[in-house]
Amino acid sequence: MAFLDIRLKKVNKIYHEGEVLAGLVVVQSKTDVQHQGITLVVDGSVNLQLSSKSVGLFEAFYNSIKPIQLLNYVVNVAKPGKIPAGKTEIPFELPLKPKVNKSLYETYHGVFVNIQYTIKGEMKRPLLAKALTKSLEFIVEYKEQTEKAQPKPVPFSIAPDSLQNVKDKSGLPRFSINGKLDSASCCIKNPLTGQVIIDYCDAPIKSVELQLVRVETCGCAEGYARDATEIQNIQIGEGDVCRGLTIPMYMVFPRLFTCPTLSTSNFKVEFEINLVVVLQDDHLITENFPIKLTRF
Repeated sequence: MAFLDIRLKKVNKIYHEGEVLAGLVVVQSKTDVQHQGITLVVDGSVNLQLSSKSVGLFEAFYNSIKPIQLLNYVVNVAKPGKIPAGKTEIPFELPLKPKVNKSLYETYHGVFVNIQYTIKGEMKRPLLAKALTKSLEFIVEYKEQTEKAQPKPVPFSIAPDSLQNVKDKSGLPRFSINGKLDSASCCIKNPLTGQVIIDYCDAPIKSVELQLVRVETCGCAEGYARDATEIQNIQIGEGDVCRGLTIPMYMVFPRLFTCPTLSTSNFKVEFEINLVVVLQDDHLITENFPIKLTRF
């Protein structure tokens, strides 16, 4: 029985556009292995998907919803022949150069937008023997970005009068919540910070939460679909929190599920923060903050 493996030189698997993807193709077998050649395929693409509510809305979508290839090439690392028993290591070096007029966006695993980079090895076998394959994801990050995070503090104040989407405000409890986000422009490597103070609230509070939301837009000139989905939810206050107490906000941006804010002609990836105060009767008081993420 033979095994095929791909090992990258960089342990963290993080690469930048223009760098060299270097590593080894490793073949292990107890006996000699006949093969019809070993190839490596490097692929980077943006996969766009429509949410069920958007399918059928726009016929034009079906053109723009095809995967967008950013990077793709095939390299032969071994000619057909025989690999001796034991462990054989074949080194490779591949430049990470995007296709013409394309650039390598950061790796991002979303719901309706996916940006993924893979290297796949295949060893074709003679006759009926099954080909050996191995696929590995590597991560692309920006080396430099023209836009850098600039501190943009966002003070906020929430009261019954400031709420939208409420038809009858007479039944609302009296409350006053204020605080600030330290910045609406955030470096993805640093946590989001801020503070919230519940000055007063007539109704008992169940929980205070901070929610990170991805807003993914797919489409083209004829129309587009915009979908917001939750990435993570962090509780920053438990139970009927003390009034007048400064509650710190602190949220680390998860790797792969977030990326620098991205806007192209076919798709957009943006992020928002929701501050949610859950009352004992499960009514929600929510304040939304659009944020911009950058790598630096």
